[in-house]
Amino acid sequence: MNHYKGMVKPYVLWSFLLIALPLFLIVLYSVTTGDNSLLTIHFTIANFKKILDPVYVSVFVKSLEMGLLTTLICFALAYPMAYFISKFNDEAQGILILFVTIPMWINTLLRTYAWISLLSDNGIINSLLKLLGLNPVNMMYTNFSVLMGLVCDLLPFMVIPIHTSLAKMDYSLVEAANDLGAGRLKTFTKVIFKLSLPGVINGVTMVFLLSISTFVIPVLLGGHQFVLIGNLIENQFISVGDWNFGSAISVLLAIVILVMMGVVKKIAPDDNGGA
Repeated sequence: MNHYKGMVKPYVLWSFLLIALPLFLIVLYSVTTGDNSLLTIHFTIANFKKILDPVYVSVFVKSLEMGLLTTLICFALAYPMAYFISKFNDEAQGILILFVTIPMWINTLLRTYAWISLLSDNGIINSLLKLLGLNPVNMMYTNFSVLMGLVCDLLPFMVIPIHTSLAKMDYSLVEAANDLGAGRLKTFTKVIFKLSLPGVINGVTMVFLLSISTFVIPVLLGGHQFVLIGNLIENQFISVGDWNFGSAISVLLAIVILVMMGVVKKIAPDDNGGA
């Protein structure tokens, strides 16, 4: 037993240095004011009050809108894809899921720059439109370009958990529903979709939280005028140097994430399809 305790100690120390300590500093900065030396700080809630400024409220509203749109589009694309993959045998499913995850092996910056080459005014899509005699379309630095980038980047996070639930599903229940006279639509809505709800909820949660907190894609595809929560936090730490306000936004975002995880844990059915 003592041998195992000795093996755990490095991981505990590593977790403290890379997780617990940074989180403590972020919480501390969020409720204090002063320079970053921790020697002249004063406790205050002014950083959280500052978030109520209409400018920052609009950033939160915009982030929620983009997060919801991204999540809806990812779900609409991912569920049919995951359902289609689940119909194959195990070996084929593994290969198809591999194709889904391959884009995740590529750096996010490279994938985003690929979208720039596609959507820019002189990019591939507009060049093809010109060849066809059509007018070019302004796609860069718009909601459309940001949505395309977010959906492309986050789609695997929706496909994989949904596929996992569908692959583990007891298809004898589907056969039983068919034997009892249920049609395809009723079987899908009453049996298949309900049994896949754990994966759906996990996928929706991951995509939504990642979409509202990302900052690389909105900057590159939306321009510097396109600001989401992730961009606001990055700007406060890197450009403005207001670590206190940036920490307050980070804490608020963390609270939102924790609340959502708690809600999901309460409403998510178990893996056996129970409510």
